[in-house]
Amino acid sequence: MVFLLSPASCAGKRAQMLLNGRTTPLAGRLADSGVPLGEVFTFMSSLYFRGKLLYAEAFGAPPPGWPRALVIAPGRGLVPAELVIRTPDLQAMRGVPVDHENPGFREPLLRDARRLDRALGVDGRAVLLGSIASDKYVAPLTQVFGDRLYFPAAFVGRGDMSRGGLLLRCVRAGTPLECVPVRGAVRHGPKPPRLRRADVRAH
Repeated sequence: MVFLLSPASCAGKRAQMLLNGRTTPLAGRLADSGVPLGEVFTFMSSLYFRGKLLYAEAFGAPPPGWPRALVIAPGRGLVPAELVIRTPDLQAMRGVPVDHENPGFREPLLRDARRLDRALGVDGRAVLLGSIASDKYVAPLTQVFGDRLYFPAAFVGRGDMSRGGLLLRCVRAGTPLECVPVRGAVRHGPKPPRLRRADVRAH
């Protein structure tokens, strides 16, 4: 089982902070020696991406030679969170719309998903830690993995902060979420009860 992490927004305000010169220490590192993609996306997405990284590290069970988590990186396909990027790399990702109808996003994602599919074999699963409300990730990933593409059922109806808090709570408890196949799942639902403040602030 390998977790596929949806990307942070490369066009948001926090991404702009990293691209507008050396406005933060992280921006300086990004411009000089580079920064692991997971750290960059955590800065841009905060609690949600941090939760996804920690959850994947806690519960991933990848095939030999594969990481527990692969990040959906616009224009680059599926890459390890440890991949070091620099400012031009982030700028390039910002220029790739995250849309399954955009070949610049779709084709690298399909390429790497097929490689992972071969490594997982017939019994392996890919678990998407991201929204299934639209087809932007779901369509290309389902094309490759079919019924072996799963997601946490508890994600339906939750916003990003709630998902991040939920993932961190599961890591702390050592209890993974129930995951179900994306194909045929309810993709929209009522908003669940809010998490306790302690769950959101954990880690």
